[in-house]
Amino acid sequence: MPNIFFEVADGFFQSFLANSHGMKSKDQKLREKNQTRGTQPFDPGRDLVTASQSLEHLFGEFNWTADLEKASLFADWDLVVGPESANASFPEELKGTQLIVRCKSTAWATQMRLLETQVLKKLADVHPKLVVDEVMFIGPNAPSWKKGPRSVPGRGPRDTYG
Repeated sequence: MPNIFFEVADGFFQSFLANSHGMKSKDQKLREKNQTRGTQPFDPGRDLVTASQSLEHLFGEFNWTADLEKASLFADWDLVVGPESANASFPEELKGTQLIVRCKSTAWATQMRLLETQVLKKLADVHPKLVVDEVMFIGPNAPSWKKGPRSVPGRGPRDTYG
C-alpha cells in the first residue's frame, strides 16, 4: 500500500478552495437565500400579508378550493332553495357533477323534482365555481331488516309487533 502524504493532499485541497471563486455549497446558497429577508419589522422582504391573502394561498397550495366550495353549498342550501324547502331537504353528497339531495318525504322529493331546472339555475348563480349538471332528489330511507353479513332472501319479518 503506497504512503499517502496528507500534507500534499491538504495543500491541494486548500489551493482548490482558494481558486474556486463563485462556487457555493448547497447549504451556503440556502443561508444566503434566507439572509435576503430582513429580520427587523420593516426590512425589505417583510411586507404585510393580509389574512385573506394567506388563506387563499394556503387553500390553493393544498387544493382545498373545491372542497370549500362544496362545503359552502351545503351550508348555504337555504339560499339556493329557500328556507321552507331547505327545512324539508338537504344536500347529501356531490358525486362529480351530480348533486344528491335527501328530502323529508317522498312528496317533497316529487315537488323538488319539478323545480330541478330552477334549482340548477340558482346553483349556477349562487355558486358559479361549482359545476352541477344534475340534481337527484330522493326520499327518506326505509328501515332495513337485514342485519349482519349473512342474510337469507325472503319476505322478512311479519307479525313481529303482535
